Amino acid sequence: MDLLLLSYAGVTAKEFLSITNHEYIKPDLSKKLAYAKSLNREEILGKLQSFNVNFMTYKHRKYPQLLKEIYDFPYIIYYRGNINLLQTDMLGVVGSRKATLYTKNALLDILPKLKDITIISGLAYGADEMAHSIAIKNDLKTIGVLAFGHDIHYPKTTEKVRALMEKEHLTISEYPPGTKIEKWRFIARNRIIAGCAKGVLVTEAEEKSGSLITLEMALDENRNGYCLPGNITSDFSRGTNLRIKDGAMLVLSADDILLDYN
Repeated sequence: MDLLLLSYAGVTAKEFLSITNHEYIKPDLSKKLAYAKSLNREEILGKLQSFNVNFMTYKHRKYPQLLKEIYDFPYIIYYRGNINLLQTDMLGVVGSRKATLYTKNALLDILPKLKDITIISGLAYGADEMAHSIAIKNDLKTIGVLAFGHDIHYPKTTEKVRALMEKEHLTISEYPPGTKIEKWRFIARNRIIAGCAKGVLVTEAEEKSGSLITLEMALDENRNGYCLPGNITSDFSRGTNLRIKDGAMLVLSADDILLDYN
């Protein structure tokens, strides 16, 4: 199977698993497989080059081992930047898109002390952007996981930090250029953040938050789950406080995280 052609035909990670496990091929997947055979590999490679996008499959020696351990791992990764960062120890940092100054101040205190740990997040507005920016300013490496193709950017507020990351750090996506924004892909993106990292830190999160989905994904994959405690009157700390109550690691300093990484 040519994994590049399967990807451009829209074959998902779960559909790829059904192929490799020799399961029943549903009609929609059959159509995608037929379409993949009609694609021109050389034309696709030319398009990727024009977008300055590279790719690797799950068989590549630099594909992150932890990510390969999750159930529906991406069978292909498109990237811009330093692919060697996928071989480093990673910490996922996520939080509310409406993150307050509390998130920024906490990350300013914690991240600079996490030397030799790569910060991976989703390049979203709010906590993600803060995590990437603070990592860069403090000489840490950082990885952004996109929920769309590399020819698209969203949101506009993270455009500058993404440009810098693609020169000196890394952005990755399981989707080829041309893949548009759809809500479900942001949820799927979260499993890559959780899968790559040894642990996930949630800074602030409402009771029902996508950040908490990322945390649950991490815990389901036997990763470490960390949460910042917050003001009990703040809606943005209700989700993290409840997860601490349920057993997530309470983080008061970088040392609480470093214990698991050292």
